[in-house]
Amino acid sequence: MDLNDYIYKFAQETPDRLAIVTPTEQITYGELWDHISTNGAILEQQGVRPQEAHVFRASQSINFITTYCAVHFNHAVAVPLEQSTPQEVFDGIQKETNHHVFPKGTADLLFTSGSTGKAKGVMLSDTALTTCAENFLHHHPYTSDLVFIISGPLNHIASLFKIHPTLMAGGTVCVIDGLKDINAFFDVFRKFPDRRFGMFLVPASIRMILQFSRDQLVEVADKIAFIETGAAPITKSDMAELASVLPNARLFNSLGGTEIGCVCTYDFNDGKYMAGCVGRTMYHSHIEINDEGTILISGPTLFTGYFKNPEQTASVLRDGVFHTSDRGYFDEEGNIHLLGRSDDAINVGGFKADPIEIENVVMTLPYVADCICISAPHPIAGTCIKLLYMVKEGQTCTHRDVALYLKSRLEAYKIPTLFEQVESIKLTYNGKKDRQYYKQ
Repeated sequence: MDLNDYIYKFAQETPDRLAIVTPTEQITYGELWDHISTNGAILEQQGVRPQEAHVFRASQSINFITTYCAVHFNHAVAVPLEQSTPQEVFDGIQKETNHHVFPKGTADLLFTSGSTGKAKGVMLSDTALTTCAENFLHHHPYTSDLVFIISGPLNHIASLFKIHPTLMAGGTVCVIDGLKDINAFFDVFRKFPDRRFGMFLVPASIRMILQFSRDQLVEVADKIAFIETGAAPITKSDMAELASVLPNARLFNSLGGTEIGCVCTYDFNDGKYMAGCVGRTMYHSHIEINDEGTILISGPTLFTGYFKNPEQTASVLRDGVFHTSDRGYFDEEGNIHLLGRSDDAINVGGFKADPIEIENVVMTLPYVADCICISAPHPIAGTCIKLLYMVKEGQTCTHRDVALYLKSRLEAYKIPTLFEQVESIKLTYNGKKDRQYYKQ
């Protein structure tokens, strides 16, 4: 059964149950199915055919979700683009996909910049979407009484892929437009006083809520069933602080991506708060680590290839195995620990320094709000480490303070040579530190 099969099932069994809500509208399972079937007929009249693409803009609305499901209802390929995509880019993708016949069973074509900054069209099958959702359902507490709050852009898997398990469990999807209005986020809890809540928050959003809205989070702590994070590393200090506020919630750090789905997860509300740990392999996935320490992934959640780019597909997907750029290892309990990306490592005098390891240590400083380690040219060594860091409001520190702190906690070659205090750290639109930006 795919997502539409489950929606139809609940439309028959519990038609009055809330399926989707936003701050201004709501729709039941019965109404949702009516909208999907009606929109499917309209799309067919507009020329949307099986195995062909329908390009449209993602919006934080019920209409987006019904359109997305209606495209699948017609066995066509959904191509949701970011709401702010320039019209020229939108038209280019529409022209490139127009009348292209995709492999049978293709459900989505998602464009992602990845770590290279170049847009790649990732083709995902019905099977990949369904088995990824089943991974969530098997390992995370999605239930029929759950309200899952989606605050991120719906053209990105971190948010789009949460629609599937929530509706497949008979729960309620709540879509809000980001976290700029933090009161709108907490209004959701007041709107459903008798429900339990789940959500996906990138580490930057978790840190923001802990810093500026901690009291409001404490007030709703007993209502939160689980929070999942990912897309970027979460520090041990943030893990511990979130667990102290939500002692009874399950707090997951997961490994996922557009090409792989979600493949492993770790509940860090365990008192250990292992930074870099993404837990054990999930139900439908298989992970190996080769002799070079690179993570290899296989299983039905994998993408089928990059759109019109067989060479790039072959460079990462070989014999059904996806070769990531992530480095890691298994601990004695079978948990996977990430060691950063091989292309992010900074070569310092022949030693490879992992910027994430350094950033995790910097973030234990009580006066640091955020940071990023990058490589910088050095007149003698060739390359050195530069630390950009933000100081919390009302706090002060010097470069020397930071350096002395790191000196007692890291090997000498991992100590940054250059320091710069900044007002902000550049992030991608989905909350990752934009390392590509600092390489320019």
